[in-house]
Amino acid sequence: MRALLSGPGIVMAPGCFDCLTARLVAQAGFPAAYVTGSGVSMSALGAPDMGVISYAEVIERARRIADSIDIPVICDVDTGYGGPINVIRTVREMERAGLSAVQIEDQTWPKKCGHEPGRRVVDVAEMTGRIKAAVDGRDDPDFVVIARTDARSALGLEAALDRAALYAEAGADVIFVESPESREEMAEINARIDAPTLANMVEGGLTPVLPAADLETLGYRLAIYPNSLTRLVGHQGRALMEMLRETGTTEGMRDQMLDHAALWGLFDYPDWTALESRFAATDGKGET
Repeated sequence: MRALLSGPGIVMAPGCFDCLTARLVAQAGFPAAYVTGSGVSMSALGAPDMGVISYAEVIERARRIADSIDIPVICDVDTGYGGPINVIRTVREMERAGLSAVQIEDQTWPKKCGHEPGRRVVDVAEMTGRIKAAVDGRDDPDFVVIARTDARSALGLEAALDRAALYAEAGADVIFVESPESREEMAEINARIDAPTLANMVEGGLTPVLPAADLETLGYRLAIYPNSLTRLVGHQGRALMEMLRETGTTEGMRDQMLDHAALWGLFDYPDWTALESRFAATDGKGET
């Protein structure tokens, strides 16, 4: 992840919430994937992004995702799931699980989605403590710590920029100012922050959704698309279910589905069968 951030061009990291969506991201050729806390909460618990999901549930899903793809994976770890000791544990366990980066935010607990009203932020000292604990807790110096501030909506852009500077000083590798409300604000963020920055592209959210080339021109180094796949899966899945209920068949959307071979191929089925054949007895006598 650190090498990607140091290289040319903006790094695009679409969101995923399970191994299927992670494979779609990786096989499309993206350089990194983002484990969306909102998507995991919805898919694992049937609950919105309101701080309901636990550390154990997130790391279990993140571990499986990281094991299923071979590109760097960033994980949304909300506020770190407690005090500084909890943050250290979170970072160490995420690193051991195969993740390449974590994103920690300055909201109070329980947190809210970054594009919903009513978010509250902790004081600067508490958040800088989280960042320092995360940086100190990692074993691999290349493990990336992303610091997010939600102060723009609660306290205004200037307060968010002041926090961003302090978070970078505390050791964050990437700064994420959540929910700027115009292209001009996005430009101001990049003009004022002397660190790599992250853009959060949320369809229907508070921030303009811009092409990656425009984000790069503004100065962003990393762009995440947390729930683009979640939204599309929800939309298409609902359309399929409505059609099946009304017509009694799925044929009307068959051309929009992966066929059997393509779906299994998404998960390396030929490699699995070759591995099975390598070790399986074929005549019942142990001969192969």
